[in-house]
Amino acid sequence: MQPAASPPSDEELHALVTAHAGREGPLLPILHDLQDRFGHIPEAAHGPICDVLNITGAELHGVITFYHDFRQAPAGRHVLRLCRAESCQAVGGAALAETLLARLGLDWHGTTVNGAVTIEPVYCLGLCACAPAAMIDDRVIGRVDGARLDRVVAEAGA
Repeated sequence: MQPAASPPSDEELHALVTAHAGREGPLLPILHDLQDRFGHIPEAAHGPICDVLNITGAELHGVITFYHDFRQAPAGRHVLRLCRAESCQAVGGAALAETLLARLGLDWHGTTVNGAVTIEPVYCLGLCACAPAAMIDDRVIGRVDGARLDRVVAEAGA
């Protein structure tokens, strides 16, 4: 992901949206391109997407919020995903997440004040045998406990 240094121009948004307009099922490819380019789905893109695809703002909002990988605001420099699936919850994942969120003063999808870390829920990292699990950027971590999670967050700059 290479976030843009400045807000997207109308021309840039139009080009990204219309590049997929003739395809079957163009909405998800459009959203992925926007996310890849800007690190989130810019609010300024909503109008052009709705206009080109002839969908309502409510339909667009439903898709963006349904898929947890789409962001409506830029993420921090690092993204920490904490598994919320049953295996992780069964071995203390919920308490671990609540403690970390409270310590950082964040809610899910929140970013630390210094912009270092965004905390996101994920519903299975595929490490059920090594639960609870987390993922910092692209690195998966199994058997996470409070001390290990604190080290990960500190190393990320939070």
